[in-house]
Amino acid sequence: MSRKGRDFEGWVVADDKTEVREPPLYKVLLHNDDYTSMEFVVLLLEKVFSKSTAEATRIMLNIHQQGLGIAGVYHKEIAETKAAIVHDLAQKNEYPLRCSIEKV
Repeated sequence: MSRKGRDFEGWVVADDKTEVREPPLYKVLLHNDDYTSMEFVVLLLEKVFSKSTAEATRIMLNIHQQGLGIAGVYHKEIAETKAAIVHDLAQKNEYPLRCSIEKV
């Protein structure tokens, strides 16, 4: 066997019919409440979700008017982490802000 042939030992060849799918995405949702300040929500959107001030303000107003707003769309683990950060920061600042994730 040639040296080149040994380089492929142990490799698995995928079947042509194997379908490779991207992992699902999840929306991170912020829920309106009567206690969390608009300024705090804008700050979270800027710092946790890397939104510009203008975009954060637009999202915050949507949350305020519609009761719910999308902070971002991420893979599941990232969405869960961002939701946990939001809950932690809200609790530390004594706000009841709710954050959830939903499959896209």
